[in-house]
Amino acid sequence: MSRAYNFCAGPATMPLPVLEEAQAELVDFKGSGMSILESSHRGREYSAVHEEAIANYKELLNLSDDYAVLFVHGGASMQFTMLPMNLLCGQTADYVNSGAWAGKAIKEAQNLGNINIAADCSKNTPARMPTENELNLTNNAAYLHITSNETIAGTQWKSFPQTDAPLVADMSSDILSRTFDASMFSLIYAGAQKNLGPAGTALIIIRKDLAERTADTVPTMLKYSTYIDKDSMFNTPPCFTIYMMMLVSRWVKSIGLETLYKQNIEKAAKIYRVIDSGEFYAGTAAPESRSDMNITFRLPSKELETKFTEEAAMKNLKGLKGHRSVGGIRASIYNAFPVEGIDALAEFMKEFEKTRG
Repeated sequence: MSRAYNFCAGPATMPLPVLEEAQAELVDFKGSGMSILESSHRGREYSAVHEEAIANYKELLNLSDDYAVLFVHGGASMQFTMLPMNLLCGQTADYVNSGAWAGKAIKEAQNLGNINIAADCSKNTPARMPTENELNLTNNAAYLHITSNETIAGTQWKSFPQTDAPLVADMSSDILSRTFDASMFSLIYAGAQKNLGPAGTALIIIRKDLAERTADTVPTMLKYSTYIDKDSMFNTPPCFTIYMMMLVSRWVKSIGLETLYKQNIEKAAKIYRVIDSGEFYAGTAAPESRSDMNITFRLPSKELETKFTEEAAMKNLKGLKGHRSVGGIRASIYNAFPVEGIDALAEFMKEFEKTRG
């Protein structure tokens, strides 16, 4: 079998060694005579998986005991509602509108209380993230919410804002792609299906004291404190997804975050160099905000973009069609995306420009 180079934004490419290990263990997990898919979430086999996953993410993010690592159903989209339900508490929260995903988070939060748009770059052309000086912050805000990487716009915060309010981030599409000081944040959430594993859960990093502010009227399964108190096992967790996330965390540890970050920068730079080498391709994100995870660009016409994605797919370069809301081309190149696929795309882009430009 020849594996495709999968440029999809999510579910996305997973590390091949992780897939192969899961395949080898699928029917008989650790000599238990059962698949991990069949194992009790209270049993010895799964408990070891669960505990290692938590320990690995604490180590990778250098988290102190002030933080809890949680696995919550519903992905990042559930967090758009769960976050303000827990932390808004009658105050005003600041949100940065940096694009489509930040906009979705804002829309859900506005259903639950007062939201101040601290900055709005959602309609900028080229797309960009705001500077810290542009932020119009609320005194005594409940929290400041940012989206660290916008997958549709292809933009990324390169440094994070300083704020007196608790800093909260949706890091679904770039978590573990670089080193950063997690202690800056009071809460981080990330859907699993881009850099962490398969779809099915969100990873939540939360300062434990922050969960204490949640009102008693919030439903049990929507309280962060429920997951903290019960170690994310108040009910049956998404065991297989967490197992895969544990394997991915092992893989990240084996490579190292610094090495992955260097690789990610180098991978993205190869494609940006082709985009910037002439006038045939046009990047849609401002250079200072360009994402290392999602590279977005346009061709001279929609017809050429259609031919580009069709011909690329014939060469096993798949998932390059831009998001339906904006069109164009998007190459999502998360941690697990292989360098060989980057080189193949760069060569295809040069050849396509030569024959179609």
